[in-house]
Amino acid sequence: MAAGTISRIRLENFMCHSSLHIELGEHVNFITGQNGSGKSAILTALCVAFGCRAKNTQRAASLKDFIKTGCSYASILVDINNHGEDAFKPEVFGNVIILERRITESSSSTVLKDQHGRKVAHRKDDLVEIIEHFNIDVENPCVIMSQDKSREFLHSGNDKDKFKFFFKATLLQQVNDLLGSIRKNLNVVDSIVEELERSIMPVLKELDDIQDKIKNMEHIEEIAHEIENLKKKLAWAWVYDVDKKIGEQTEKLEKLRERIPACQERIDRNTAIIEEVRKEFIVKKENVRSFLEKTQEVRRMKEKMQHDIHEAVKLKMDLEKEHARGMQVLNKMNTRVRRLEVQVHEFQLKRMQQTQAEVFQVEDSIWELQQEINSANLCATRLSEEEKKLSEELQDIIKSISDIGKEIDEDGRRINHLKSQIEDLRRRQHDKGHTERQVLVQDYEVGKSVAFDKRIRNLKEVYTSDGCKMFCRGSVETILPPNRKWRAGRLCTSLGEKIIEIENETAEIKKINSERWDLKGKLVIDRDNINSKLRTLKRKREDEEQHLERKKVQLDDTKKISIANKHDTAVDTSELEAEMMQVKEDIGNKELVLEKINLKLTDALREENDKRASYKNFIGSAHAEMGSISDAEHELQLVEEKINDAQQDKAHYEGVMERKVLAPIKMAESELTDLQQLHQEYFEKASRICAEKEVEALGGVGGSTLEQLSDRINKLNQKFQQESRRYTETIDDLRALHDKKGRKILRKQQMYAGFRGKLNACQKALDLRWRKFQRNAGLLKRQLTWLFNEHLGKKGISGHINVDYKNEVLSVDLTMPQDASRDTVRDTRGLSGGERSFSTLCFTLALHGMTEAPFRAMDEFDVFMDAVSRKISLDTLVDFAVAQGSQWIFITPHDISMVKAGDRIKKQQMAAPRG
Repeated sequence: MAAGTISRIRLENFMCHSSLHIELGEHVNFITGQNGSGKSAILTALCVAFGCRAKNTQRAASLKDFIKTGCSYASILVDINNHGEDAFKPEVFGNVIILERRITESSSSTVLKDQHGRKVAHRKDDLVEIIEHFNIDVENPCVIMSQDKSREFLHSGNDKDKFKFFFKATLLQQVNDLLGSIRKNLNVVDSIVEELERSIMPVLKELDDIQDKIKNMEHIEEIAHEIENLKKKLAWAWVYDVDKKIGEQTEKLEKLRERIPACQERIDRNTAIIEEVRKEFIVKKENVRSFLEKTQEVRRMKEKMQHDIHEAVKLKMDLEKEHARGMQVLNKMNTRVRRLEVQVHEFQLKRMQQTQAEVFQVEDSIWELQQEINSANLCATRLSEEEKKLSEELQDIIKSISDIGKEIDEDGRRINHLKSQIEDLRRRQHDKGHTERQVLVQDYEVGKSVAFDKRIRNLKEVYTSDGCKMFCRGSVETILPPNRKWRAGRLCTSLGEKIIEIENETAEIKKINSERWDLKGKLVIDRDNINSKLRTLKRKREDEEQHLERKKVQLDDTKKISIANKHDTAVDTSELEAEMMQVKEDIGNKELVLEKINLKLTDALREENDKRASYKNFIGSAHAEMGSISDAEHELQLVEEKINDAQQDKAHYEGVMERKVLAPIKMAESELTDLQQLHQEYFEKASRICAEKEVEALGGVGGSTLEQLSDRINKLNQKFQQESRRYTETIDDLRALHDKKGRKILRKQQMYAGFRGKLNACQKALDLRWRKFQRNAGLLKRQLTWLFNEHLGKKGISGHINVDYKNEVLSVDLTMPQDASRDTVRDTRGLSGGERSFSTLCFTLALHGMTEAPFRAMDEFDVFMDAVSRKISLDTLVDFAVAQGSQWIFITPHDISMVKAGDRIKKQQMAAPRG
């Protein structure tokens, strides 16, 4: 058996049971018995055993009220199967967990035992651990629906009651309450953290005030420090100023000294030029004589080269003209080929477009036929469904007429029987020794009082208004239930009027029956017409589909012809293609001729370029030689002028050296010596104030002048004196006070920040769980409607469940199969007792399908159901329980013989109650 299921229940001195032993099957269990036999006590015992409070069972105010009258204790033992992968601590308990709940007048205890009956645990937490492991929630109405809950729910038509049942059965109530409690606690914690955060605000303000004072005091220190630094910079600024002047003087001296090499270089260069030009003059004079001998030979070679160039140019121009004519002819041929190709392509494209248009037209025709076929199919289906529905209605009407006829006959017999009883009563009124009376009372309780308690003499029978019969025969009291098949009670005011009413109802039903037969005949004719039209449309569609296939084959052939461009299949374009092939062949021949002309033209161009290059080189060399004579004479004259210029430059630079170089150098050297002595004095003074590295660490003097530094020092001295008069405290005292308070408040800030971080994390987690809760609630709402419709459909009913979480209401919309108008019944109180009970049962089973538990129990689930509804309900329950797989316990006072037998179904009957 599956882990968590119940194999045995033993009760001792519990409620009405002195000793009860119940063995349960693994799957479906039916427990039947008369009222008062203690069936409901079994489920109450299960609730109490698994920790349910006495008030929550709705059977007692405290646990001691469950002890049987006259006894001192009550005991409940429940054997829980502990097999398989879902077993709970099998190494401790074994295959069975024995749960014992013992109740006395003053206390109660819970003991957990292993399969051998040895005590294992006794704490409440141990029981809670088992309940959570097996997911056993006995207060969930989908796990255990007690007699009181079953009656209350089946009677109730209140939408809020339905919502509460759904909300609790799906555990949404538990999750919602838990999330609400968590949110409330988080709000409390948030208020506490906010109060803690506000409590440190005054201290933070005090810290800010101290920090402002420290900053102001630090500003005074910074002024004094800046004055000292400026004084150091000023001392070294004097040194750097002299350094700058020394540098400038040294640079000036270096520039003056740099002039010496330049002047001396000019003097030496002019001396060298004079010597070199004199040698060049002798060489130039010899060259003028040799150039005169080469003039005649150069003229003859020039004339010959000009003639060769003229012949090469003429040959090149002839070849270029011939090549241009060939290219013109070739371009015309290519143009002709392109035009022929366009004509062939346009002809084939036109044929393909025409065929494609025909294909599209046929496809459109087929699509329209298919739409008509689909419409006809839908119409035929609708007519068949309406004909089927009318047939079912006609069968129901025929059955109703038959039932009403039987009732009329029965009421007639009853009238005759009552009449005979009234002649006999009148006859016996004359015999006082045998006088008996029959009494008609208002309800069941008055009838019992008249028939059994008052002991009226000569009373034979008592009848209630709902048809119950009560009488005494000696010491035996007998109560006969009413005949449910009768439409009126045994003692009605006017059975004749009832018979007339039934006959009128029969006439109305027959009229409806006639109308339904006429409508059915019309539907049959319409259906035959639709079927005939459907066959015609299908034949048309087949013809169009064959036409479409032929067009597609024709289109494929056209495309293949266009791609392959075969001459034997393209008859209409053969002449164009033949002409195009001839032109292409002529183009090939012409291109060969042009290629040969291009080779000749290339050779001619190369020859012309070679001759022109040779001529250019010759002319260049000739011109150079011819011009060399005059150049040599001119150069000879220039050489003489250079000698004179060099001699003048040499004399000029010798004067510059003496006046503008050597004299200024002596003056600059004297000034440099004075600056070096001044530098030594300033350096010694500055070194006594501070080291030079200290000034460099301060950023150096920068671009400030001596005047700027002095002005800055004066202004800061005035500001320092003004600020110093404002404060009496020392900055060290303020810093110590700030550090002490800062460390204290920092610890609190860190602690409160930790609180805030954890609180925010909890809030985010709660928001995430709330969103998941809302999403799951929406999914459960849809799942409930699906499962509800699935169970309703077994009786031909359809419905919808509307869950409004905001207003906490759950409404059920039903559409009954006998309602021709298909109107929706929203209020289940408008249904018959059986219909309402069945719809409520379907709603309960839908909730069962959404919850998980190892076992489930239902008490008096079939109250107020007629025979048909009870059979459908029982079949539905059994099929659902078998398919669902968990253990089920059904308790009912009614006959369950119609439940089909099976290896998964176990039936037990409680013993009749003892008087």
